[in-house]
Amino acid sequence: MGKGMKAGKKSKPEGQGKGMQQQLAQVQMMQQQMASVQDEIDKMEASASSGGGAITATVNGKREIVSIKIEKDVVDPEDVEMLQDLIMTAVNEALRQMEEIAENEMSKVTGGLGIPGL
Repeated sequence: MGKGMKAGKKSKPEGQGKGMQQQLAQVQMMQQQMASVQDEIDKMEASASSGGGAITATVNGKREIVSIKIEKDVVDPEDVEMLQDLIMTAVNEALRQMEEIAENEMSKVTGGLGIPGL
């Protein structure tokens, strides 16, 4: 072993520490930007309708149902299944739209890095 070297430790090439610090700073900045964008997404809403507008569902960026509007003429006690299907269709479409909005907003920050779950 050479003078000043310890077993099991390798010396870092010059500049490697600064590069890592710069990468860490970039990652932290991206995390802050993503948190900010997520806050904005959480405030957004998307609406979708089904049955020719008989049912309208609105969801927010937190993927919570904000409202469901049902036209009176679509309510038929003899055909509850149709009403359930219309509600499900409207809610699922609103959720799909919100997911698309969230992906588009996040891709502005990530630059299309393809980070899973974002």
